[in-house]
Amino acid sequence: MAENAPPRWDRRMQQRLSRGEAAALGEMYDRFAALVHSQANRVLDDEDAADVVTREVFGYVWENPDMYDPKQGSMRAWLAFLTHRESVRRLRDAADDDGPGGPDALDERVRRATAAARADYIVSSMPAPLRAALELAYVQRRDYRQTAADLGVTEDEARRRLRLGLQLLSTARTRPVEGAPPPGYGRAL
Repeated sequence: MAENAPPRWDRRMQQRLSRGEAAALGEMYDRFAALVHSQANRVLDDEDAADVVTREVFGYVWENPDMYDPKQGSMRAWLAFLTHRESVRRLRDAADDDGPGGPDALDERVRRATAAARADYIVSSMPAPLRAALELAYVQRRDYRQTAADLGVTEDEARRRLRLGLQLLSTARTRPVEGAPPPGYGRAL
């Protein structure tokens, strides 16, 4: 398989959507709706608006399946990009309507929401052993010794997993906001 070839599922899904298979959209929705909705809700902090964004993103995918470029990344990354773009657009439109705090407050809110959404994406995409170590340490408040015991690994291995997981998470704040696609998707559409 070529180094930059997309996963087989992504290619097949795009082909099925291009043929107009409604079942393909349902399958994609089942697989990615939670990701799209949670990312939209993280940016907008509004369940109803996140529902609307979720419908709009999947509607866009249904109407424009050929806009997905497998060379740029996974289908998941493309959906995350579309969700982020639509959520930020809605947030900016809402700020234009009522304008609390001006453009600086809005930009800061977009930056925080983008970093949080990117952190969510990083955590959900990282290998299960790293995610399990982070969840034990930061959600369940275990130290590295307890984490090692719970995972059945050495203390050194637990420290390595925690360190690598934290290094991955630290990249969430390093990406510029404007025109920045999500991880794994190379360019803006």
